[in-house]
Amino acid sequence: MSWQSWVQIALFFVVLLGAVRPLGSYMARVYEGQPLALERVLGPVERTFYRLAGVRRDDDTSWKTYAVDLLLFNTAGLLIVYGLQRLQGVLPLNPQSLGAPSPDLAWNTAASFATNTNWQSYGGESTLSYLTQMVGLTVQNFVSAASGMAVLVAMIRGFTRRSAKGIGSFWVDLTRGTLYILLPLSLVVAVVLVSQGVVQTFSAYRTVPLLEAFRTNDGKTLVEQVLALGPAASQVAIKQLGTNGGGFFNANSAHPFENPTALSNFVELVSILLIPAALTQTFGRMVKDERQGRALLAAMLAVFIPMLALALWQEQAGNPALTALGVNQLHGVLQGGGNMEGKEARFGAASSALWATATSAASNGSVNAMHDSFTPLGGLVPMALIQLGEIVFGGVGSGLYGMLVFAIVAVFVAGLMVGRTPEYLGKKIEVKEMKMASLVILVPVACVLLFTAVAVVTSAGTKGIMNPGAHGFSEVLYAFSSAANNNGSAFAGLQADSPFYNTLLGVSMWLGRFWIQVPVLAIAGALAAKKAIPQGAGTLATHTPLFVAMLVGTIVVVGALTFIPSLALGPIVEHLLLHSS
Repeated sequence: MSWQSWVQIALFFVVLLGAVRPLGSYMARVYEGQPLALERVLGPVERTFYRLAGVRRDDDTSWKTYAVDLLLFNTAGLLIVYGLQRLQGVLPLNPQSLGAPSPDLAWNTAASFATNTNWQSYGGESTLSYLTQMVGLTVQNFVSAASGMAVLVAMIRGFTRRSAKGIGSFWVDLTRGTLYILLPLSLVVAVVLVSQGVVQTFSAYRTVPLLEAFRTNDGKTLVEQVLALGPAASQVAIKQLGTNGGGFFNANSAHPFENPTALSNFVELVSILLIPAALTQTFGRMVKDERQGRALLAAMLAVFIPMLALALWQEQAGNPALTALGVNQLHGVLQGGGNMEGKEARFGAASSALWATATSAASNGSVNAMHDSFTPLGGLVPMALIQLGEIVFGGVGSGLYGMLVFAIVAVFVAGLMVGRTPEYLGKKIEVKEMKMASLVILVPVACVLLFTAVAVVTSAGTKGIMNPGAHGFSEVLYAFSSAANNNGSAFAGLQADSPFYNTLLGVSMWLGRFWIQVPVLAIAGALAAKKAIPQGAGTLATHTPLFVAMLVGTIVVVGALTFIPSLALGPIVEHLLLHSS
């Protein structure tokens, strides 16, 4: 691996971790309602939204009301995106006169963007109009991300409040997260991306002459090419910051109009983990103990760094099948070396492995290389990170509340080991919390394994598998892992644009988002109603290296017991076959 790759990785961690404290502290001030400099500009807009919605900034609702508001809002978003797609042929801002997607594809896309998954069974430049991309998808990129952050804040209030009936207002949390966090950051990132050449225009597609004629396999000679354009930069910024991941173009961040330079690649890469990492500081500030946030961040890094090392090792080592054919995959003056199949030459194997690890550690799903072309164990890394529940950083909000659920499980197990009533941050962890935590962990697992089983034993499912054997199974397993855990990336060899996959993946995305958020809010409500327990001599310290190790162990054991059998049928056996030939 080149020294430039090492420098990029080191700089990535320096910038990311350096931003945790200032950004996380700022977000804590946003959600605690403290004065902000941006209120001079955005305060009137915020108050206007409250008047239109009929809510007050100091509203405080029960967890059930909070959950109903969340579900109604996101269901309305799904219906609006579905309607925009089905009517886009007669709506404006459609310079290419694109028709309506099929009902099953429209359902899949609407469910995908309403759930912050952004799985794409379509090519954006050949399927969706500018209006649908902006009013439908980009708006959902903002509000689905803000919804996840709102649920996290509600859960944090469960720990900080004492004998309370309310956990805040969904509408206030949604509005403040969008106005004061996502919009300003997106504006800055979008301007940087435009400066690097990411397109932002309402112009129709351009037809340009080729420098050299190209002969196709059927004997035709092409002398010109159509260049897809559009308002991409504004969507790319929030797709990364909001851990959404849906590309404006089909090739996502491997497309030169979405990610043209090394600087744009670095900015987009940092943006993926920026808010999820900083939210650990937000958590520490809001519970009045920053050590708690640092412990959760340490647990995330303890899983992320070894997985990154595995991906870098496997992709930089190259593909033994290509080595057997005499292909030079060694690092040299003219090449970065490694497995370059499915990767952009301008990024290389190391940068692609770093991106793949980051995008699947977060609930992002954007790609700058094709995961389907990774080595078997290189592809196992993003798949395993997704299957752990998208908690190693995870989506904005959703990653940290998922990690907090695992923390609750960890202290419960620790309490059983020493014979004490488990407690976390001064709150007893009892039967109700454990039942809800079990749902949070088991629902995505059930969706992944059951739907994968259905896909590989039915004719409708096997029709979409283009690669036989272990790799084909990996493609199906990855698809449902990605959908149920709201990631959105794919092993793209699977032909998923069919009524079977569009419908089943859409259902999986919906269950994986809201059958998780509702139990999390139930936990928040139960914790908020409890009294605080003073710490005693037997209280488990949850900010120490011992607890970090226990938390990581809980995550790994649950993931290993659940998914190693299925991984053994896919990437693990594929790795063994590749190296035995």
